[in-house]
Amino acid sequence: MKTTILKFQNPLKFCAVALFATLTFSSCSNDDDVSTPVNEEELITTVTAIYTPTDGSTAITLLYKDLDGEGANAPVITVSSAFAKNKTYNGTVTFKNELASPTEDITPEIVEEGVDHQLFYQITGSLNAFMYGSAASNFDSNGNPVGLQTVFTTSDAAAGTLTITLRHQPIKTGVNVANGDITNAAGSTDAEVSFPIIVE
Repeated sequence: MKTTILKFQNPLKFCAVALFATLTFSSCSNDDDVSTPVNEEELITTVTAIYTPTDGSTAITLLYKDLDGEGANAPVITVSSAFAKNKTYNGTVTFKNELASPTEDITPEIVEEGVDHQLFYQITGSLNAFMYGSAASNFDSNGNPVGLQTVFTTSDAAAGTLTITLRHQPIKTGVNVANGDITNAAGSTDAEVSFPIIVE
């Protein structure tokens, strides 16, 4: 049984009251009561996290694919190699729907709607923490993290699990949420995937 949640809620895709009339909407409800927004969920089939060492050596790719969508087949999860000790890696995460034709890259929508989204990186085992990247593009218009970019600095040999969670409408001002702590984030989960990580 699948437990991974892979839906992207796009708050721009619903009819809204006149206050939001300046926005462009791609779908509307036929219901006469337009005061209640209707979320249109988009399927996420593929999550890719690429971690590039600052020393220019080979990048490591974490890949999640579930090309039957909500079907019964298990997703394919791969990690291209182990991480090396005593290195710093810059990571970038992207989200796609490969069942769409052509393939739909959902990542730009997450950036555009950054105030409504935040990624969280939870670890188990002996792994060091994954920290948010400091580039301006990693933050929303309010200066709060969106979190598509992370930094992973290794030290000694380690092993554990990295879980990447995309939250919709989190409470970004919650205690430690801006530092990547999901505990007080609330909101709903658009995507959650886990990867086995080894540092050697």
